[in-house]
Amino acid sequence: MKSVVNQLWRDKLDVIFPRSCVHCGGLVEEGKFRHLCPTCARLLFVVEAPHCTTCGHPFFGETDLNRLCVHCEALDPDFGEGKTAILLKGPGRSLVHALKYHHGLHVLEDITAIMAAAPGYVDFLRGTVLVPVPLHPRKLRERRYNQSLLLAECAARAAGGAATVGELLRRVVDTESQTHYDRAQRQKNLKNAFALAPGATINPAQRYLLVDDVFTTGSTLNACAAVLRRAGALTLDVVTFGHG
Repeated sequence: MKSVVNQLWRDKLDVIFPRSCVHCGGLVEEGKFRHLCPTCARLLFVVEAPHCTTCGHPFFGETDLNRLCVHCEALDPDFGEGKTAILLKGPGRSLVHALKYHHGLHVLEDITAIMAAAPGYVDFLRGTVLVPVPLHPRKLRERRYNQSLLLAECAARAAGGAATVGELLRRVVDTESQTHYDRAQRQKNLKNAFALAPGATINPAQRYLLVDDVFTTGSTLNACAAVLRRAGALTLDVVTFGHG
């Protein structure tokens, strides 16, 4: 009954405040997403196999089991496997930018739907504790929310409750944006930037899954993974919404 009432309420709001596509700006009157029009939704690059088992980026064309991934071959990961839902291009980039830079919390529903539909994504989430990459308190005050925490909550919903969220890390160094740095400089900037959250405990028998919005070089995820490893995490993987 509650879901029916919610749907009726949303339908009324859609009439009063028509939804627009976060990518092209056009009206969204139909389709499976609330904030992507059907045309732009078809442009989403949802990752399928075969893909790199470390960073999740898809392999194109013929592949073999020993193929090196140009996106992470220089990374010495402190985590096991990695998975991503989409490539960060076109409408996928618009979804992430809406959330990260424009307070677009309304896109979380569509992000959850994409996670649920991405091949193998939900299976990768099941039975894990989802650990969001933390923001420094200054950045959190500025943005008012941690997008990685919101994405972890999306992932838990996509998994139908088969995964839980645990805020086990804190950011202790207020590093500047890593966007314009290469891998070596990112690793240098992130040294000792993260620590275990006060009161957090690690169960060696539990599988942990680090969550971030985007896999770029893997430096941030790797810095977080190193902290969890030192704290006793034996089974540790990473998951992102986008790659690029």
